[in-house]
Amino acid sequence: MMKQSFEAIVIGAGHAGCEAALALARKGHKTLLLTISLDAVAFLACNPSIGGTAKGQLVSEIDALGGQMGIIADKTAIQMRVLNRGRGPAVQSLRAQADKQQYHTEMKKVVESCPNLFLKQGEAERVLLDGDKKIVKTAVGDEFEADVVVFATGVYLNSRIIIGKYTENVGPNGFKNAKKLSNSLKELGYKLLRFKTGTPARVNARSVNFEILEKQPGEENIQPFSFMTTKKIKNKVECYLTYTNPKTHEIIQNNLDKAPSLSGEITGIGPRYCPSIETKIVRFADKDRHQLFLEPESLSTSEIYIQGFSTSMPTDIQEQMIHSVKGLENAEIMRDSYAIEYDCIDPQQLSLSLESKLHSGLFFAGQINGTSGYEEAAAQGIVAGINAALKLENKTPLIISRGEGYIGVLIDDIVTKGTNEPYRMMTSRAEYRLSLRQDNADLRLTQIGRDVGLVSKARYNRFLKKKENLKKAYEKLSEKLKINEKLIKFFKKYGENPPKNSISVKEAIKRSNLDAKKVNEEFGVFSEFSDEIIAELNLIVKFEGYLKQQNEDIKKAQKTEEVKIPKNFDFSKQKGLKIETIQKLSEVRPENLGQASRISGVSPADIAVLSVLIKKFEGEKHDTKN
Repeated sequence: MMKQSFEAIVIGAGHAGCEAALALARKGHKTLLLTISLDAVAFLACNPSIGGTAKGQLVSEIDALGGQMGIIADKTAIQMRVLNRGRGPAVQSLRAQADKQQYHTEMKKVVESCPNLFLKQGEAERVLLDGDKKIVKTAVGDEFEADVVVFATGVYLNSRIIIGKYTENVGPNGFKNAKKLSNSLKELGYKLLRFKTGTPARVNARSVNFEILEKQPGEENIQPFSFMTTKKIKNKVECYLTYTNPKTHEIIQNNLDKAPSLSGEITGIGPRYCPSIETKIVRFADKDRHQLFLEPESLSTSEIYIQGFSTSMPTDIQEQMIHSVKGLENAEIMRDSYAIEYDCIDPQQLSLSLESKLHSGLFFAGQINGTSGYEEAAAQGIVAGINAALKLENKTPLIISRGEGYIGVLIDDIVTKGTNEPYRMMTSRAEYRLSLRQDNADLRLTQIGRDVGLVSKARYNRFLKKKENLKKAYEKLSEKLKINEKLIKFFKKYGENPPKNSISVKEAIKRSNLDAKKVNEEFGVFSEFSDEIIAELNLIVKFEGYLKQQNEDIKKAQKTEEVKIPKNFDFSKQKGLKIETIQKLSEVRPENLGQASRISGVSPADIAVLSVLIKKFEGEKHDTKN
């Protein structure tokens, strides 16, 4: 039996585990990253895509804090495009089709070469508490000791895959699962939930009739995920769009008795926003078709991912379903679709730092917290890693507020409200989404990343340069465009009424049919600045009024976040609060007044009373000291 000591141990090397371990090691702490399989490091078990609606914002926020996902996503992207391009900037998000094999390889290289970080294959079976020390025991009997432990086990806890009547106790893609760690968590007092997700079939590209399908091309010259990426990303593949049809739906309807997700064979709760195709057919019976996207998995394989076609039907029914779809009539199925059930914890057992409320020094990140998606996992991973490091350094934890980032929205949602299904990040969850755009993630979070010691000097210098250039560009908004024939022709060209007098650059940009790019192309006002700066400036000007109002709202909300609830504040002894409110507050144990206000069932009137009670409690404590 081997025994080793570390400062920190991260269990699980998926997207949460990699970010957590890298954050700890880069901050100088000796860290063990323990994974059930070295082949599963940063493995893209479902769709090999990074980003998407609201998720793209998360990736750039991770990057701004000093994380790794955005850099690897840019490096391994084989197609990129912006979703919701025709809508406002508040809901636009970058999405990349990543090379599945290369993504895993590149992230593994980063982990393996990181100083202070030790990657090891092994199955964690038990976590024991020995005073301030935590002991992780593996299946082969090894023991690893540390001061902090981050659980980032993904969907591997007591997991099983389901295809029709066939079940197997394994993890995603047939990887070994963690069979005993769930029991260890129960022994430590954690409430476990049972969730479900799934992944569609993969078909051989040679068997798909792409010629009759609608192309989904990528975009060139768009801002990538990472603010450190300077090279323009080239699209290397095409994606395609097809649809289910009445025949597909008939096959599914005739075989619903064979669907484990509907028959009761699957007990785990699945994601409402990413249901299986059979669930879609039942839930949306009035729709005669559903979108399916055909997406290449890698440049080194012919496997095509059928996005939107997740199912746990028997394989013969899967084949019938797929062959009924336009372009897939002769598709060769290389990997069958399957559902996967797994254990996770109730995230309301965590504080906003992602540290356990039950045991000091234990942190949780990723799908073990009831979330879905690579990006949500990585976002929690970097925060858990940073806070585990700050715990080792006896420093105040990092709490990202809802007004600072989607990361703050994500963590606050799951910790404060909990979740009864796999939680997925969406722009609609963020009340300040116009301020929390992907393009300004660095302006919002890089200083925070620097302050906690994770942002490198090179990244910080680039951030300072951008701020300086943005300030210089903003100063040019007051410059005047003289009234002359050129200006008049310019306005008429874009369907705008020409001004009668000279006009400021800012006033010109505010016109509906004009923008900073057009003004610069015609008059060269911003010729010394990059396209990134010009685009950023344009958004600031176009949405100036909305952004000003949102910033005021954020400041108001921040005031309630600053009212901390003392750790020894006993809600049950407070007069004036309803019994139901006391139960809700005692269960969640909010850390501040703002968080308390977001607990389901706690009313504004309750918050007003709670605010008075906190002031009274603090006053009495002060009087006692004196």
